[in-house]
Amino acid sequence: MGGLIKFLPFTYTAMLVGSLSLLATPWLSGFYSKDLIIELAYGQYSFTGIYAYILGSLTAGLTAFYSFRLISLVFLTVPNGIKNVYLNSHESNLAVIIPLFVLALFSIFFGFVFSDLFVGVGSDFFGNSIFINPNNISIIEAEFSLPLLIKLLPSILSLFGASLAIYLYHVNPEFVINLTDSSLGRNIYTFLNGKYFFDVIYNHYFIAASLKTGYTISKVLDRGVIELLGPYGLASALSNTAINIAKLDTGVITTYSLYITLGLLSLVFLVFAPILIDTSLLSEIRLIIIYIAALFFVLLPNFNKTL
Repeated sequence: MGGLIKFLPFTYTAMLVGSLSLLATPWLSGFYSKDLIIELAYGQYSFTGIYAYILGSLTAGLTAFYSFRLISLVFLTVPNGIKNVYLNSHESNLAVIIPLFVLALFSIFFGFVFSDLFVGVGSDFFGNSIFINPNNISIIEAEFSLPLLIKLLPSILSLFGASLAIYLYHVNPEFVINLTDSSLGRNIYTFLNGKYFFDVIYNHYFIAASLKTGYTISKVLDRGVIELLGPYGLASALSNTAINIAKLDTGVITTYSLYITLGLLSLVFLVFAPILIDTSLLSEIRLIIIYIAALFFVLLPNFNKTL
């Protein structure tokens, strides 16, 4: 919206104090927690600790940048909203103002007054309620051994990020606007505005691939394996086989003669196959086939008489 500092002075003050504490301004409450955590990471003197220190310092600068970008765009710049919205803008009621006022006071004074009590060297405020392994105690290193530049780097980056945001979005906003005049600037703006295209890559390569995989599983595995090879498929195969076999009963004598001839030829082939083809498996079951065939020819006349 812009220009709300004249309509919401208390809200602006509370957000300014909160933003200054968030970017770890020296002697505000955020300084005694945020900077200490970053210093303790470096005080581990390990790759992971230094890596965390670098990321934490860079993140501190980015946090200060977007926090004061918010302050500039909402409160400091020229009004960009609808006139009726500005005319109806007002501070919140006491139920919101009082907690904000208390939080703002704590953000200013609490860290400076009670820092030694909570995180001071040799403080026994927590007593035995929190056990810290001696190998993980690095507050002595962070307090006395770190170079001054290492201690001040997060604060320097935070102040630089806040100053850069105020300059780009309040003092000289034309600089940001003019960046999109060139094709390179527009491409960079598109890339950043598109959130590094993470959503495009995620939706195109992960979501689409997952949907295709789900469709394949549903149509091929569920329907193909379960329906065609599972109980449904077995029942359908047996039913279709029975229907096809039933169709062989045509009632025509010549058809039956053809079936008998084909059966005899198949039986003769199975009986004499071990002689024609040298296979040990067929040789083993030859006697069984002859026995079953003989039994069939013996029982067939008695079965016809019964019918």
